[in-house]
Amino acid sequence: MNFRNPPFRYSTLVLLVLAVLGGSLTFISSSRAQQPKQAQPKRAEQPKRTDQPKEFTAEQIAESVIIIAGSGAGRAMLAQIRKNGLERGRETRTGADGRAEEIRYELRFVHGDKPDKDKVRIDSKTPQAEYSLVYGEGRLFGIINGATFTPRADTAADFIARQAHSIDALLRYKENESKLTSAGKDKQQGIDLYVIDLVDKANRKTRYFISAKTFRVLSLEYEEARPGSTTPVKYTKRFYDYRLAQGTQLPYRTVLLEDGKQTVETRILTVQYGIKMEDSVFQNPEAAASSSGP
Repeated sequence: MNFRNPPFRYSTLVLLVLAVLGGSLTFISSSRAQQPKQAQPKRAEQPKRTDQPKEFTAEQIAESVIIIAGSGAGRAMLAQIRKNGLERGRETRTGADGRAEEIRYELRFVHGDKPDKDKVRIDSKTPQAEYSLVYGEGRLFGIINGATFTPRADTAADFIARQAHSIDALLRYKENESKLTSAGKDKQQGIDLYVIDLVDKANRKTRYFISAKTFRVLSLEYEEARPGSTTPVKYTKRFYDYRLAQGTQLPYRTVLLEDGKQTVETRILTVQYGIKMEDSVFQNPEAAASSSGP
């Protein structure tokens, strides 16, 4: 695929989306224009009414996001290219005391037919320690120095939220059997937005803010109470620096805010899709050792 002229190609994609959303209206209008005009009896003059723009459904908006994310090929491209992958990057976490800590990470994943069949592994390296969090076979566990451990409740909650409240959750809404509803329109910093709500099978709700011009997800919001607390925290993820990654659209910078305060900034350094992924990467090392013993 040739991406040497991104502005032209992206304009073509937007036109394709508009055709998907409103192509039928053009057909109807042209058909009516071709019909011979017939004399109509005069009617009492009615007050003029301003035409209202067509309202798109949440599903139409989501499908348009998928088309753009797949550079025009949509779901077929995403399913083929982003079946599995390896992402390397860095996170900057700001603590309650205002101190920032940088973490290097490697994210490996394999998408299953359903979310509970997904396999995800995040290897993190901080100045103090190196550890891994692994989700496989419906279970989350940690690995440090070759030994497994049970992650703390807040660590497990952050891991699950990272997957559940994401752009990927919207791109896979049909596979995940999530429900979509429209939350109307919004305008932020001069940008017109479509707003849609997604509720997954675990009843987790995410609100997405989507550019009405580019059909890219610019931000999302959700509320969750931290483990051990009943007070919900409002989380906001903002997405920047969209680039092409093997023919698919991906934001290379993400900022997470908690009740309006920035706590995490993530920057992708490299990403590879479609690479060979060994099952052992997602296995419990202690379980694997016992099963291979005498």
